[in-house]
Amino acid sequence: AMDMIADGASIIDIGGESTRPGAAEISVEEQIQRTVPVIRAIRNAGPIGENVVLSIDTRHAAVARAAVEAGADIVNDVSGGTFDPEMLSTVSELHVPIILMH
Repeated sequence: AMDMIADGASIIDIGGESTRPGAAEISVEEQIQRTVPVIRAIRNAGPIGENVVLSIDTRHAAVARAAVEAGADIVNDVSGGTFDPEMLSTVSELHVPIILMH
């Protein structure tokens, strides 16, 4: 991620599970363990990590919450908010933008 930022990326999308067809589902806890340290590391990297927009790529409200609390700016939900019934209310409560994919 730091190389992408150094190369000029303005948005980094971070996810803890693949959503490709046939991919194994990863537990919410594992997704949080995979993504939150990355978000924190980028945010703690000084000015280079402060000026990039971080997106959390997840279908799970709990992952979105943990990521935003760690420093993510946007939620990117490939299910369009339909996979987890708590997603839309969680994002609303967190006051962050959401990208609704389908």
